Amino acid sequence: MSDDVTQKIIGIIAEQAVLDPSEVTPESTLEDLGIDSLGLVETVFAIEEAFDISIPFNANDPAASEFDISNVQAISDAVKGLIAEKQG
Repeated sequence: MSDDVTQKIIGIIAEQAVLDPSEVTPESTLEDLGIDSLGLVETVFAIEEAFDISIPFNANDPAASEFDISNVQAISDAVKGLIAEKQG
């Protein structure tokens, strides 16, 4: 769980949730961390900017998107997938 992408995402999520990064675990959901729908939008923009990627607009609807936001680990895995797609 110590890879750079995940650590950067934890930092972004922690900043949005006004928490210390040590309080954000891979199993944490955005809801657990107190991030509401507006916070989700801000988090998505911050992640897009940090990694120069585009997250699907329907990411908040897991049934309609391959981008899973169910927890921190899922977000990290999805971002890694988008980065790989961009590089591929």
